[in-house]
Amino acid sequence: MSSLETVRKKIAAAERITDADALSLFESRDLLAVGELAAVANARKNGRRVFFNVNRHINHTNICVNQCKFCAFSKTTDEPGAYCYDLDEIRNRAIEAAEQGATEIHIVGGLHPDLPFDFYLEMLRTVRGVSPALHIKAFTAVEIDYLAKISGLSIPETLAELKEAGLGSLPGGGAEIFRQEIRDRLCPEKISGEQWLKIMRAVHCAGLKSNATMLYGHVESYADRVDHMRRLRELQDETGGFQVFIPLAFQKENNPLGHLKNPMSGGVDDLMTLAIARLYLDNFANIKAYWVMLGEKIAQTSICFGVNDLDGTVVEEKIGHDAGAGSPQSMTKDDIVTMIRKAGRIPVERDTLYNELRVY
Repeated sequence: MSSLETVRKKIAAAERITDADALSLFESRDLLAVGELAAVANARKNGRRVFFNVNRHINHTNICVNQCKFCAFSKTTDEPGAYCYDLDEIRNRAIEAAEQGATEIHIVGGLHPDLPFDFYLEMLRTVRGVSPALHIKAFTAVEIDYLAKISGLSIPETLAELKEAGLGSLPGGGAEIFRQEIRDRLCPEKISGEQWLKIMRAVHCAGLKSNATMLYGHVESYADRVDHMRRLRELQDETGGFQVFIPLAFQKENNPLGHLKNPMSGGVDDLMTLAIARLYLDNFANIKAYWVMLGEKIAQTSICFGVNDLDGTVVEEKIGHDAGAGSPQSMTKDDIVTMIRKAGRIPVERDTLYNELRVY
């Protein structure tokens, strides 16, 4: 029996696939067969519905003590293009978001060497003061680790302070690839994969939901991707705190890894990665195609390959675009609804915690 047929039988029986099964799917390169299986698995969970939300990104600073080799966003304090928003600027962006009907503010930024912990608490209070209807999704696990260090608090104490100030949930950034050998090549200054998982466990124990990501298409192997997803699946079995898995396609412009020629990268690999994530991560309700990094056409096509979430309107995303993302800075609600409908699916506007707000 072929490995693909083995997986087909497991999916039909709603059985969990193994690491070896997932690796065999990557190596099969049979995109349409894998996509068909992912579509079946997704339909079982979500029917024909595809989620999106109305959100606004605020990347409050690009000044960062880390210099990750895949990052085109970070700057040193005295480098041209370095910036840091003050609280008034952050408030103005939050007001704009509220006026545009946003339900979520997404805040991530660099690890600024001079900002005190109180600044981050005030930033949360500032956004919360604009409108109680704005859910604040902020700070990667890397940022939480850094905030704990500059505050002198434990991770649970840091989360408690942030939660009291208005933190509602966490994005999933900073995960990259968990295997340390790959991490040493990508981001040797960043926290380990084990620490990322430890912090997310603490996040979930604090009653906060989070997302989970994987940066792929650089120096990793298929086995590294499967290993990464295995560790996420194990933590999800333990806590149930992850809301969505988001594979992030490596953007190669304006960073030291831009010279890499990864034979796996491209639209086929994007769709294969999303489809296999749907099949392997059976305890994740949602798989997101982040259109900012994938582009609108691949993101739309991914709806037929196991994806049930297209993120949101975004507005002024800087991190992916600084690395060469060719997508627009934002999309309107009508744009996203049309994209989903043209793929033959039902658009559903959600909030950050996946409560349904409106079916279109």
